[in-house]
Amino acid sequence: MKPSGKDVDPHDRVFGQRVQKFRKELGRTQAEFAAALGKTSSWLSQVERGIQPVQRMDLLQQIADELGVSVQQLRPSAPADSGSPVDGPGGPALSNDLDEVRRLLSGHPALRTLLAGASQHQPRTVQDLQADVGDLWDLTHAGQLARVGVLAVELVPELEQAVRTVPTAQQPALYLQISRAYQALSAAFVRQDEADAAWVAADRAIFAAERSGDPLHVCASVFRMVQAFVRLRSLGQAEHAAQTAIDALRDHGGSSPEALSALGSLHLALALVRARSGARSGAKEEIALARSIAAQLGGNRNDFNLEFGPDNVEIQAVSTAVELGDAGEALDIGSTIDASQLSPERRARLLMDLGRAHVQRRHGGEALNCLLSAEEVAPELIRTHQAARSAIRELVLIAGDHATRDLLELAERADALA
Repeated sequence: MKPSGKDVDPHDRVFGQRVQKFRKELGRTQAEFAAALGKTSSWLSQVERGIQPVQRMDLLQQIADELGVSVQQLRPSAPADSGSPVDGPGGPALSNDLDEVRRLLSGHPALRTLLAGASQHQPRTVQDLQADVGDLWDLTHAGQLARVGVLAVELVPELEQAVRTVPTAQQPALYLQISRAYQALSAAFVRQDEADAAWVAADRAIFAAERSGDPLHVCASVFRMVQAFVRLRSLGQAEHAAQTAIDALRDHGGSSPEALSALGSLHLALALVRARSGARSGAKEEIALARSIAAQLGGNRNDFNLEFGPDNVEIQAVSTAVELGDAGEALDIGSTIDASQLSPERRARLLMDLGRAHVQRRHGGEALNCLLSAEEVAPELIRTHQAARSAIRELVLIAGDHATRDLLELAERADALA
């Protein structure tokens, strides 16, 4: 299902209106223009209504070429060389919701302040900055990665500049917000399969958390680091990072709900590492340990934005079962979960993993229904998550000539056949 009119991004609506205007000026029908692009009339209709975003830069350039206009006439914010090819066989560069944030992480975020020794502007209060970091996390949990990028490119330099200019007594509180911001970015990069950027963000989160004096935030940042290592396929490093933090928490972390949330989340991360390594018994043991900790908590929590609790443990159990090829177990566990109170990202992740399990069982209709439902909850997850795109690709291959229009259009939206 597509978003309603009130949910359409205004930028996408304006872009679609420009495409429609230029197309009509050329006297071309939707069917003719869509065919020239190698797309369906339904897809073009959704673009012109702002429902279907155009994120790929090569596709943006193709649309502009067919209309006989520049990319900037369609999307003034696009870089002048948006159609330029990248080096190597990958073809034209793709748009990425977090490209600007990646560039931000590539340099020092407050070098001018370090060299000048003082800020040119009075920093906002810690409370104001904390509210913005909260918004950053809300967008991350909602899977709205484009908006995460827009907010982060302004907020992160402001935080890094502020912590270097405020009195010493205020620095720990600001370092804590810096750590939380980098944790959010690491989580966002993981969801977009940008593992190297997730690693950098997690490393900065660990450093800032230590400077804040909050060791549990250090542990939460390590959790983000483990996620990045898994995406980098550095399973040995992921295992070492998770196990070291687990051992430290068990020895010195205490029994507060916050400490238990961090500990349980690290066990879930280690379960994923074990599953990716093919260590079936080890993965299940980590899930069992996490279940025990969740039972101690007695309910779902969101300490350190980890969303740890009984429901999240079962969601991770579904994911672990899928990784191990235990589709039946994944579907059995999934049928017991009520994820209605969790974030859109968590709900969409469960639906995606259930879709993957149905693909493993060759249940095409059920798989497609789960993936479409996941797209409805968090569209960007389906577009950016490699596991989702792989599942969609496999569904198309299984269906062959009998692939439905809904499946083909989902594959097109997710760019799953590229």
